[in-house]
Amino acid sequence: MKFSPILIILLAVLSLSLSACNMHEEQPRQEPPQIVVTTPVEMDVTITQPYVCQIHSRNHIEVQALQDGYLDQVLVTEGQRVTKGQVMFKILPTLYKARFEAEKARAKLAFIKWDNTNKLYLNKRSDGSALAVVSDQEVAKAEAEMNEANAKRDLAEAELNFTDVTAKFDGIVDRLYRQQGSLIEKRDILTSLSDNGLMWVYFNVPEARYLDYMASRPKKGQSTRLELPDSKIELVLANGTTFKHDAGNTVTVEGKFNNENGNIPFRADFPNPEGLLRHGQTGTILIHRKLKNAIVIPQRATFEILDKRYVYVVDAENKVHPHVIEIKHEMDDIYIIESGVTVSDKIVLDGARDLHDGASVEGYEFRKPEEALANQKFHAE
Repeated sequence: MKFSPILIILLAVLSLSLSACNMHEEQPRQEPPQIVVTTPVEMDVTITQPYVCQIHSRNHIEVQALQDGYLDQVLVTEGQRVTKGQVMFKILPTLYKARFEAEKARAKLAFIKWDNTNKLYLNKRSDGSALAVVSDQEVAKAEAEMNEANAKRDLAEAELNFTDVTAKFDGIVDRLYRQQGSLIEKRDILTSLSDNGLMWVYFNVPEARYLDYMASRPKKGQSTRLELPDSKIELVLANGTTFKHDAGNTVTVEGKFNNENGNIPFRADFPNPEGLLRHGQTGTILIHRKLKNAIVIPQRATFEILDKRYVYVVDAENKVHPHVIEIKHEMDDIYIIESGVTVSDKIVLDGARDLHDGASVEGYEFRKPEEALANQKFHAE
């Protein structure tokens, strides 16, 4: 049985139409997106601001030779603790000792000359009248020569004493740069000495953060010591551990900014009774600050357009409108808000991607802000 071409075409079109209808009927109905709404919350928040730092000894000096000569004795070892006044090095003193003895003899001769001249000047006749054997100018000249000789003697003695290189304070000896028997010259560096009882930890603070700290200080004035109220300063070492001693809440601020990077150096002082910290170490300073009555929202309630960040605010008619927000601080899953919303506003927590200005959100789910903050899963869009 043969069918005409026209009939075949009609049957094919009918079959395609029925298939399209069946596919349309099989598609499930899409439910409208679920909108979850919450409110900002006012609470005390502790923020942590990290800064890369360098650790320095409170006293760290280079120990130098003050005289030329041979290094006769090395009386310390690397890493040794020494006390103030302890002799660390001895330079061969033969030449300086001979010079001192010669200058001491010249000073003695000058004294004898002045003494004899002075006695002649003061000598008197038996009747009490003065007998001027020498003039007062000769006495003054002899006295000046004596003073010059005494000064040279004292200088030679000081040079002799400089052959003993002593510790200027209690500290730890660093690397030894010269060994026994070395020929050294004046100002050669023999070693360095570090007092590690108190460590000075330096870190750079951006200008905006500096102004923020200065605005919160309890006392106004020109002091370089800055107290950070409701704050705690900690030091994290290179292996990730936190140093057991903290610096309290006070730092020292240097006098000027670095014009190249816009930073100003701060210094925190850490006690180091166990001697764990050494000069030249690095780490990270953590400044923990407690912000009272801060307005907080979840990060995932926000979205970004160009360089601004927004939230959708639900009005009295259950319609949403985007509000620009200013972020004061950013934490792991939350934003601390400077301006843009208040605790009385309702903001869209989930579903903001499918909304637009003026969209209705009838039948939204309201979630308490404590629950919204406790269940952070998504980042901001």
